[in-house]
Amino acid sequence: MSRSLSRRSVLATTAAAATAAAVGPLATATAAHAAPTLPDGTSKDKVLVVGMDGLRHDVIAAAKAPHLKSMMANGTYGTSLLYADPMAATSSGPGWSTISTGVWPDKHGVKENSFAGKNYGKYPGFLARLAQVRPQLSTYAAVDWKPLDAQGTVTPGADAKLVLDGDADGYTGHDATIAAETESILRNQNPDVLFVYFGQTDIAGHNSGAASPAYREAIDVQDGYLGRLLTAVRARPSYATERWTVIVTTDHGHTDSGGHGGSAIEERRTFVLAQGPGIAAGARPADTRLVDVAATVYRQLGIVPDPAWGLDGKPIQERSTDPFEALYPALAGRTDETGIPAGILGWTRTAPSGWSVVNSAMGTGGVAEWRGWSFATDEFWSRSQRDQSRELNVRSRGIFAVADSDEWDDKASSGPYDSTLVTPAYAVGGTSTVTLGFTTLYRQEGSQSARVLASWNGGTPVEVKRYTSDVISQPQALTLDVPAGAANVSFRFHYTGSNNWYWVIDGVKVTAV
Repeated sequence: MSRSLSRRSVLATTAAAATAAAVGPLATATAAHAAPTLPDGTSKDKVLVVGMDGLRHDVIAAAKAPHLKSMMANGTYGTSLLYADPMAATSSGPGWSTISTGVWPDKHGVKENSFAGKNYGKYPGFLARLAQVRPQLSTYAAVDWKPLDAQGTVTPGADAKLVLDGDADGYTGHDATIAAETESILRNQNPDVLFVYFGQTDIAGHNSGAASPAYREAIDVQDGYLGRLLTAVRARPSYATERWTVIVTTDHGHTDSGGHGGSAIEERRTFVLAQGPGIAAGARPADTRLVDVAATVYRQLGIVPDPAWGLDGKPIQERSTDPFEALYPALAGRTDETGIPAGILGWTRTAPSGWSVVNSAMGTGGVAEWRGWSFATDEFWSRSQRDQSRELNVRSRGIFAVADSDEWDDKASSGPYDSTLVTPAYAVGGTSTVTLGFTTLYRQEGSQSARVLASWNGGTPVEVKRYTSDVISQPQALTLDVPAGAANVSFRFHYTGSNNWYWVIDGVKVTAV
């Protein structure tokens, strides 16, 4: 959560006692608390979203966590990395805002836990959006980090909500209360969409570190709550006629020693785990992002998002069709890079079928991984050097193309960085316009250049776009008139530099009409 020091000091005094209660958590959760009465549900498509704060997904394997592991085997499990400053800190305010709204911090506006700049009016949480477009749904939210209610991040739009104060009272007991009340509602009422939040994993991370037995124990406790909720769903008298989707996710990771908010890989780790109709069992997609939670909720409810909503996410079962995604078999481990663990397979200079890289004007030497346009994953490329905005490549998915003169020059080289990425030729005969769509992250410095060129019928490439200032992971659309007699067009991404910055291209799509 990376919240205030006062919060940490309050929780530190309660955590030790709370841990003992957590071992046998299912017994003592304020059983006298009366669950609210929700409107009767109207949908056979139903969604339960379970948020577990600060749950570093790579630690799940070392925990018992039978219910999380069962969901991984029977559902789709996509891991990814967060942004970092200056887009937003790896803290709870931005993380839960991203999950709830389905857009990145440069849209929802939450950069840290003050929530200053929040833009929920334009980008509401999915419960608020459902209240607008499907008000007949019966919805419920339960949280024990109060800002998720007070700031309007999660609870607006819910027909009923449970809001507890884990900062003041400790998260162990309140997490148990949330589990008990949600279980009761699932068993005894007819909700359609639920969002429930558990906070103790984050507290254990802060107090003991993500490498500690206490952290794994906190995962096991919350896994027990998840198991109770899954059992309650399956015990419903109408379960056989219902179509349930369960999504589990987190807002950020933790360092081994405890803490987050910065740019370390361990702090940036997130996941989306989903099981339900149309969601493949055992899938491990590499193109999932944290913004996909809200989009998956909408898909499972049969709601087609309005493009005006500006969602950045896509349903977890929907795969990217980008040509670079075919390159996974070619990915290799490090060659010259020293800060990337040897076991991470994340780069290649092998272009997709029909594509090519022209390095005839490229200098010699330099870091092998970045000698001309390369193709890489976020896990690999953003590890090459922290805190130079590589972490902001949020709208790329899976594998992307990158020209990085900064990293290339970290080893002795001679001559300029000069490389061109060339697309296949696309048919445009009989059409009047062609649109080149792609996503880009570009950082400008000095005399470097980044140009998009078009070649009609294999002729001399003509510049159609030049970048002269930063573009921080944004979609691009270049629409060109098709010249008379043109049968095809290919595009070139030409980048030059000399120990400057970088240019990322992803999601290339060409449409002629």
